[in-house]
Amino acid sequence: MNPVLETKNVTKKYKLGDEEIIALEDVSIKIDRGEFVAIVGKSGSGKSTLMHIMGLLDTPTSGEVLLNGTDVVDFSEKQLAQVRNKEIGFVFQSFNLLRRASALDNVILPLRYSSVPKSAWKQKALDMLNTVELGNRLSNKSNELSGGQRQRVAIARALVNDPSIVLADEPTGNLDTKTGSEIIQIFKNLHENGRTIVLVTHDEELAGVADRKIFIRDGKVQ
Repeated sequence: MNPVLETKNVTKKYKLGDEEIIALEDVSIKIDRGEFVAIVGKSGSGKSTLMHIMGLLDTPTSGEVLLNGTDVVDFSEKQLAQVRNKEIGFVFQSFNLLRRASALDNVILPLRYSSVPKSAWKQKALDMLNTVELGNRLSNKSNELSGGQRQRVAIARALVNDPSIVLADEPTGNLDTKTGSEIIQIFKNLHENGRTIVLVTHDEELAGVADRKIFIRDGKVQ
């Protein structure tokens, strides 16, 4: 069986004036179906660049990125957008919700760009909000919710298209310790139910909830 996501010899370089910056160098990793993996590194280590490449938000300078066995490096922007929407769920530190949209409408948003019939949107979004125990906040706008509630909406949104993999970038970074623990418990529950999850963090203690850790330092896997 193919890994859900694999990078082969991925290198990412940037030009900064006359200087060439190597953000990632020859990075090869595999994420198998059903794994809970933490990618750990300090600020500037290259972990965020790796997450962007894994999430098809950026392309490598060289190397391969395989999603369910298919190399997507040469996909067009339109193809990448379609694959992202269908196969990858994103959860960010800053939630990235539409502030004046309801919790329900925020979760429905990815469905608008999917092949799911419009008649099924509301029920699928409701099911996901119930999964994160937020079914009682459907009509609340995101700016009326607490940080923990907003992150629950973001997780529900990430799940609504039944993605192959969920990428969570510092998902507890804007939350207090108690609320952060509740969010991590949601990810643990999702993993126990078969979801493939990659947690990107600088916090080694937080990374301890994952089954496997991948350490990034100076753009290389350690």
